[in-house]
Amino acid sequence: MENKNVLRIKQIFSLFLLLVVFYCNAIAQISPGELSKVHAHLKGISYCTQCHTFGDKVSSDKCLTCHTEIQGRIKSKKGYHVSKEVQGKDCATCHSDHHGKTFQIVRFEPEKFNHTLSGFDLLGAHIKKKCKDCHVDKFIDEKKIKEKEFTYLGLNPACAKCHADYHQNTLSQTCSNCHGNNSFKKAEKFNHEKAKYQLIGKHQKVDCIKCHKIEQKEEKKFQIFTGIEYKACTNCHKDIHENQFGKNCLQCHTEESFHAIKGIQNFDHTKTKYKLEEKHLIVTCKACHKKKYTDPLKYKKCTDCHADYHKNQFVKNGVSPDCFACHDLKGFKSTSYTIEQHNKSIFPLVGAHLASPCLDCHKKELLWSFKEIGKRCSDCHKNIHKDLINDKYYPNTTCEICHTVNYWNEVNFDHNKTEFKLIGAHVKLTCRACHFKETKDGLKQQFIKLSVSCSSCHTDKHYKQFDKNGITNCNNCHETENWKASKFDHNNTAFKLNGKHEKVACAKCHKLKVENENKFIKYKISVKCESCHL
Repeated sequence: MENKNVLRIKQIFSLFLLLVVFYCNAIAQISPGELSKVHAHLKGISYCTQCHTFGDKVSSDKCLTCHTEIQGRIKSKKGYHVSKEVQGKDCATCHSDHHGKTFQIVRFEPEKFNHTLSGFDLLGAHIKKKCKDCHVDKFIDEKKIKEKEFTYLGLNPACAKCHADYHQNTLSQTCSNCHGNNSFKKAEKFNHEKAKYQLIGKHQKVDCIKCHKIEQKEEKKFQIFTGIEYKACTNCHKDIHENQFGKNCLQCHTEESFHAIKGIQNFDHTKTKYKLEEKHLIVTCKACHKKKYTDPLKYKKCTDCHADYHKNQFVKNGVSPDCFACHDLKGFKSTSYTIEQHNKSIFPLVGAHLASPCLDCHKKELLWSFKEIGKRCSDCHKNIHKDLINDKYYPNTTCEICHTVNYWNEVNFDHNKTEFKLIGAHVKLTCRACHFKETKDGLKQQFIKLSVSCSSCHTDKHYKQFDKNGITNCNNCHETENWKASKFDHNNTAFKLNGKHEKVACAKCHKLKVENENKFIKYKISVKCESCHL
């Protein structure tokens, strides 16, 4: 009996040892290493399922059950954990544990972090800031996050969370409506056109401080942007008329300037002896009424107000005609002077002159001229033939001898008065064909001493074969109608064509030659029989 008990005790002890070994191995498999400091409170086999799914890996859902601040950001689709860099990954991919108490679960390199992935772009002055400038407890709203030893979570992106509200809650908290990221000092995005009071005329050049004063509010400097009275001009400007004309300054003045009076809307100028029409309607009151509006003014003649711009050019018998003779109230830049009136002057407008604007003839630089012009063409037109044509053909530079008033290329000059009469094909040529030559220095005119020989215009294709005393007389063979040798008679040469020679083609005897790089037909040939016949 005793032996059986001893045996049983030994079996129980062996089983106990086996269980201890199995337990130690199981513990080694379930807990591969010591947890980090932040997860140390989860130590022990009873806490494993708070992070691990039984028989499986770490569950991201279980991580987020504990880390609710991350879960909330993910659900609202905000922050780094919903960026393309993280989205779809398990938490354990980046945040593993069981590597020791001092192991850093969050391995983060701030200087390499792309802040855009967090949902808050660093722009302008923010780029120059260090992480610790913004990621501090005082900028975190949520108490749970603020209690963490250190975190990059929980910052409120509102400008007023980091920056003092200079406007002391009098304007919208969306600072980006007016300010950029570079500096708060300039409201670079602010558009006054969207405000209740739009800036027009001179108001556009007024410094902001003129209307938006700086005062002390709650012991701080405060610039006023709201609650400013602007309904009446007198809210800002002193009424120098002392309310004689009411408070509606816009009846007479514009935003361009107090000195630019647009005319009193309620005042009817037609009730005076002078009705305002056309250009006079836009003239400022001060332009005519230099001191008091009730002072009498002269107005019978234009020169009562306007200076004689033409400086007495139209004075006759000591009297200058009124401006109405040529102008109307639409303005001095236009003229009512008609072509019919012009044709009664010493210079009727005919031909191309009908299409010429007034200033082409009458405006020389800055001065308008009307007297002592138009008597000669050269008063307006440059004489391009000066010293190039003999005076006997156009005495006193009388251009009409050759040209018409229609256009310059229409020439009616009688060429038969010269030493070279135009006959044949020459009749069809323009003057420029003979009298204007292209040179390396440009177009050159030729009238005086222009040779009448054919070779002065035409190339000698015979290369001086028919020269006599240095002159080739083309007229011996050619006429002016064309270059055919219609006047040539072989019987007048040293070799008369008789018998069979009359039927021989010219090219049989007069062949193409090349001499000095010139190709031409040889006409001056030997008339000996043996020159052609063997």
